[in-house]
Parts: sequence; structure tokens; C-alpha cells
Amino acid sequence: MVGSDGRRSLFKAAQWTGLRRIVQLAALAAFVMLFVWSRRGGWPASLVNAPMRLDPLAMLAHLLASRTLLVGSAFGLVVVLLTLLLGRAWCGWLCPLGTILDWLSFGSWRGKRDSGVPERWRGVKYGLLLTILLAATFGNLTLMVLDPLTILFRTLSTAVWPALDQIVSAIEATLYRAPFLQVAVTAVDRLMRPVVLPYNPVFYRYALLYAGFFLGIIGLNLIAARFWCRYLCPLGALLGLLSKMGVVRREVSDRCTSCDACARVCPTGTIEIGRGYASDPSECTMCLECAAVCPTDAIRFPARARAAGWRAYDPNRRHLLTALGATVAGIGLFRSSLISSRDHPRLIRPPGARENDLLEKCIRCGECNRACPTSAIQPAVTEAGLEGLWTPVLVPRAGYCDYSCNACGQVCPVQAIPPLSLEEKRTRVVGQAYIDEDRCIAWADDTDCIVCEEMCPVPEKAIVLEETEVRSAEGETVVVQRPRVIRERCIGCGICEYKCPVNGEAAIRVFVPPPECGATSF
Repeated sequence: MVGSDGRRSLFKAAQWTGLRRIVQLAALAAFVMLFVWSRRGGWPASLVNAPMRLDPLAMLAHLLASRTLLVGSAFGLVVVLLTLLLGRAWCGWLCPLGTILDWLSFGSWRGKRDSGVPERWRGVKYGLLLTILLAATFGNLTLMVLDPLTILFRTLSTAVWPALDQIVSAIEATLYRAPFLQVAVTAVDRLMRPVVLPYNPVFYRYALLYAGFFLGIIGLNLIAARFWCRYLCPLGALLGLLSKMGVVRREVSDRCTSCDACARVCPTGTIEIGRGYASDPSECTMCLECAAVCPTDAIRFPARARAAGWRAYDPNRRHLLTALGATVAGIGLFRSSLISSRDHPRLIRPPGARENDLLEKCIRCGECNRACPTSAIQPAVTEAGLEGLWTPVLVPRAGYCDYSCNACGQVCPVQAIPPLSLEEKRTRVVGQAYIDEDRCIAWADDTDCIVCEEMCPVPEKAIVLEETEVRSAEGETVVVQRPRVIRERCIGCGICEYKCPVNGEAAIRVFVPPPECGATSF
């Protein structure tokens, strides 16, 4: 039997786990809310990019790669201090991806069987962490695609929200067919757009790739609960190392009866039966589930100022040498590819980014993708090679760089896209338009088409119409207005390509500007 004091303690533990679930829900809701309002015209950029600034891995990697210390990077110290005080509480209480993995743990599908994954695999995340930081010192941030916050934000931007928009639009279209529902559907639509969903649908290339990457992380839960957090998460590895010095940590008293209840509920599998049900502070996410199920109140979380012991899977010299070798080899291969010597002709960067050492600053968070009102900014897949994977690139056929918008630079948490004023942004040349006369309606079919000239937003039009006499099929002489690009005026916004009425590949396309336009290779 457990005494009255034990029952009170058990009740307190259950309360704490209930509070943790509330905090998890609130943190995830806040993350999604900030995502929703990170669109152009939403909340201030300094607020909506706060989650990325709280990410100590993103801020540290950016600092190492860019040799630039941003004032906003100091927010990452909040999570560092929290970890030094309470261990990996960020992972168990606040991480939005961790919360989703908790909710979708597939415990009933997995059953009670052990994951079968060797403990040494926990060292993989430390190897990834070391590789990220070493690569960052060489100016490479490619592996930041594995940061949990960038994964979630990027997935919401490029897959979840566009799919949600299409689902809602399909439901609205179906309901609108019923006359008595039309007023209600219209009212609901006005409430949602543009507050939650965009006025016009947005489209992203390779949306299935981004969704599949995210679903793969969730699917790993079929092998072990929080598989990602246990074995792969580089941010978790960084916080785990800091947790070695955490003040508050889990301890088991001599009241333990070896019932195994705590080991069965531990989401990270860090409770070791052979060590008296002790746990590794660097793997414990402070979820308190073990305390809630302990029948003898044997689990406590006292404050003790001492470092935790080192485990076999913790980083060691072999991890460091392996990470260093992988970093040097990877960067060598990345930079010896053809795309490193000559830019892909369609590698069109957002305004100011090309001259701003983008690859040494971009953390692949996708904030710019979300902020772009036309979905012109897409994650790069092939245009920039592996070194530039999922960095921002303009795809004019998907959308155009709005002449009245500078949201991407304002929202970027690390200033990889510089925060240009609207006046400055309008003068930055990101590309130049070229007309394919074999596809242009006016040139190939001798038929007037003035769409590109009408759409050009530059005050002194970069596209002009020239009247040309041609002979029609009937043998008559007719005058056709044919477009011509004045490249000295073209800034490469891409609206001409986006609006071109030719199906498939546009008759006017934007390409990377030549060096004399101020562009530099990297």
C-alpha cells in the first residue's frame, strides 16, 4: 500500500503530465498561428520568425557559417538556459515536431515489443550534429534541412497548407451548388481568406517530396516511439549534450520495487533496468510519464549541480573523426560538381540574395516560401545542386516577384535574403527575360499578343512593342505588334513569364542575369 503522502505525490505527478500536454498543445498552436500569420500583411516579421530565432542549432550553425552575429540570435540562449536548468524539457514540452510525434506514436500498432534498435544508434544524432557544425565552419548549411523546426515549417508551407486550401476549395465548390448554402459558404470563405488561406491557390513543385519526407519521420514511430528524437534529431543532440549539465534531473529512490512500469511508458526508452531504472539526462525529455505511473512514488526530480556521466553512444573521438571526414568529402564533392563552376540558367534568387552569400546564411526554414504572396519562391531541388538543396529560388512559371512586395527579406530570420526597403528591392536585378520567337504568338503566328508588355511593372517598360508588316496566309499585308525586351531595364521579376498565355513552357522566360548585371557566381 502507498501512504497518503505517496498518493498526494502521485496526484501531483499526474497533474504535471496533464499540464505538459496542455503546454504541448499551446506551443504547437502558437507555432501554427505564427505560421499562418507569417504571410504578407500578417504579423510583424520579428514576431512570426521567433520560433526560428529560438532554435539554438539554427543560430549556432548560421553564426559559424556566416561569421555574422545577429541580434536576434540571442533568443536561442533562452532555450540553452532552459536546458541547463531543466534538461531536455524543450523536447518534451515545447518542440512542435516532438508533440506531433507524441500524438502519432502508433503505440497500439507497435505493441509492447522492443524496438530492436541497438543503443549505439543513439550516437547517429551526435554524428549528424557534429557534421552540421563542422560543415557550417566551411560555410555549408545543407544539413540544416534536418533541423526539426525547419522541417515542420517547410512542410506546412509547401505541402500541408496548399493541400488544405485545395480541400477547402473543393468542399466549398460542392456546397455552393446548393442555392440555400451559397450565402453561408460565401461568408465562411470571406472569414478564412486571406486570414488563414490565400485568396488565390498556391502551388509548389515536388510537394509530394516534402510531404513524404515528413511522413517518413512520422512513420519511423512504427519502429520505436519518438524514433526521430532518439536517434536522428540534431537539435535534440545539441540539447542532450547541454542536459548533461542540467540542474534538475530524474532520480530513482530505494522505494523502487522493480515493477518496470516506468520503463514501459518512457517515450525515449532511456530508462535502463540493468542500472536500477536510472536514465540518461541527455535522453530524458522530462515528460514525467514515469513519475505518473510509479506505484511507490520512487521517482523524483531534485535539483543537483553536477555533471552526468558519459555513455557509450555519446560523442567521442571516432564520432568527431567520422564527421570531419564526411564533411570534408561532402563539401569537396559538392563544390567539384559542374553546377558549382557555372550557375544553372534558372537559378534565380530572391532580390538581393545572390549578392548576399546565400549559401552561407540560409537555414532552409522556408519562411520566405510562406511569405511570398504569389508562391514564386520555391525550395530549390536541382537548380542549386546538393549544396543549395531547399534554398529559395524564384520559379516564374509558378509565380512572379510582386513589384509591390518585399516580404521575403523582411521575414527571413537570418537575413540570407536581405531586408531591403521596397525602393531598394525594385532596383535589384534577379534575372533577365528572353523571348523564344518560335513559341511567341506574335512572332510565330503573326498574331497580336501584348500580354507581356501590358504586365511589365517597370515604370520605363522593359518590354516594348514594335509594329512589323507581315504577309498573312491570305497574302495580305498586315501589321503585327511584336514584343522586344530592353534588357537594360529588365529586373527579372518574371510576371511576363507567369502571365504568358502559351501553354506549357512560356514564350518569354527569365534566366540568371549575366555578370555585368551585378550577379556573382557562388
